[in-house]
Amino acid sequence: MEDSKNARATLVTGLIGEDVHIVGIRILEHALRNEGYNIVALGAQTTQEEFINAARETNARAILVSSLSGHANVLVAGLRDKCNEAGMKKILLYLGGQLIIGEMEWGEVEKMYKKMGFDRVYNPNVEIPRVIKDLEADLKLAK
Repeated sequence: MEDSKNARATLVTGLIGEDVHIVGIRILEHALRNEGYNIVALGAQTTQEEFINAARETNARAILVSSLSGHANVLVAGLRDKCNEAGMKKILLYLGGQLIIGEMEWGEVEKMYKKMGFDRVYNPNVEIPRVIKDLEADLKLAK
């Protein structure tokens, strides 16, 4: 049961691929729970299929993917298409962390991942209140 603030919406979180740097996503999960969201925390070393299956099984409104290895471009490629194929065309996709190796202007990094189908893309220094504010706005728009 959701209230007008979209509290209690189900969100799936985890680290994609070989990544085990779990502290950041755990802090975000804690903050989201404090806001009333239902969190399905998949933990480290999660595959795209595990994200999709968990989202489908729980009727999640968003998938929040963390990646700190710098290989996100390989690890998340095709995720939006797989969500669409699974009947989840409206699910929000968020991506955050150390998303590339090397030097690239942040605007270009963000553009690259949005082109892959992510609704929001965050650098490793994003402040949690911003993520929550964006999520609340996006959930309202998605209704």
